Amino acid sequence: MVVIGGGLAGMAAALDCRERGYSVRLLEARPRLGGATYSFARGDLLVDTGQHVLLRCYTAYLDLLRRIGAADGVRMQQRFRVPVLSPGAAPTSLTRWNLRAPAHLAPALLNYRRLNWAQRVRAARTALALRGIDPSDPAIDEQSLGQWLRDQGETPRAVDALWGLLAVAALNAAPDDASMALAAKVFRTGLLETADACDIGVPQQPLSELHGEAGRQTLLAAGVDVRLRRKARAIRRGPKGFQVPVEEQAGASVLDADSVVVATPHSAAAALVDELPVRGSAEWSRLSSSPIVNVHVHFDRAVTDHEMAAVLDSPVQWVFDRTRISGARRGQYLALSQSAAQQEIGMRTEELREIFLPALRELFPAVGKAKLLDFFVTREPHATFRQAPGSAALRPSAITEVPGLVLAGAWTATGWPDTTEGAVRSGIRAAEAVDAELRSRTSVEVTA
Repeated sequence: MVVIGGGLAGMAAALDCRERGYSVRLLEARPRLGGATYSFARGDLLVDTGQHVLLRCYTAYLDLLRRIGAADGVRMQQRFRVPVLSPGAAPTSLTRWNLRAPAHLAPALLNYRRLNWAQRVRAARTALALRGIDPSDPAIDEQSLGQWLRDQGETPRAVDALWGLLAVAALNAAPDDASMALAAKVFRTGLLETADACDIGVPQQPLSELHGEAGRQTLLAAGVDVRLRRKARAIRRGPKGFQVPVEEQAGASVLDADSVVVATPHSAAAALVDELPVRGSAEWSRLSSSPIVNVHVHFDRAVTDHEMAAVLDSPVQWVFDRTRISGARRGQYLALSQSAAQQEIGMRTEELREIFLPALRELFPAVGKAKLLDFFVTREPHATFRQAPGSAALRPSAITEVPGLVLAGAWTATGWPDTTEGAVRSGIRAAEAVDAELRSRTSVEVTA
């Protein structure tokens, strides 16, 4: 069998299929595995193109990290805590207590000083209402998070300072642009069902090491034929099931396969299956994409003690201290993660510098005395699919109408947002679908 795409979904599918006893060839167009999660060198820094975090409820992703020997590369909070900063205001935080869910969040809401007392009480009531929402209900998916919150009586300030603070980071979409079904999945699974589900994990090594290299070594050791710099051009019917034309450095080749897992972004997947009767593939483009911009700032000295913080009333959304992880030899290196960055994605680095350096100075006065060593920007124009109202109807299942052709990727119908967890779960589902189809085929052949 052939797996096309070496991101988290493709790696999970390939590893699972190999462990089920199948011969697996994994094709990746890039010179590395890991998909969108990768790193590059800039001076003495090893830089992730985008800042990634995870939650304790990311059970499939955490299991994959254990399987590839990379679990020690993530530091998990013992208890959920997010410092929340605002210019000219004392820091506050969202912190869970050691109580059973959903009571574990009540003190956090009631002590959250970015909202007044009435807004905090209303937020607690809204959290309870969220527990009654079914994320799998198509009617819920047609609503936006913003409209649902207003229907609950939430004020614009509460939407921005609480619900939007978390939802924009999780869904890469503003509340009015976010599917209520996906928002409900985030809040229910991540915050409301179990007390420790929301604890945050932060990678402690560059993503190329955490995912790409560790994954490659594990796949090779398991017997997967990993082929980098191999770009699949199409998927066609063949005498053994499928033929996959492949572009490579030495020219071109054609691979035969009894089954194929397509684990690429949705736009690339649609192009690959264009010659096959896959219902709905023409609609996948409507999933569109949403950008993330990461602003990287390196100072000659420490300007903050926060390892991670959310930010309100500022152009900055989230700030992470990447000094130790990146291998910086001096000063402090901060990464600012900007989700739903439709405006910032088209701005020049000089323009972003004029916005974000003053914003950092307002948050951290020590910036005024620090020397700027480096300022640069990484852009992810297609960081996630656009997780908008109505997107559930466009997300296909793993199984297609073509026997042996299976889909994987965080954009497929996992029930999860476009996250590392969704990607890994899609790869596992793809492997299950391949196994079921091949076993069924073998059973029919034996019976015949």
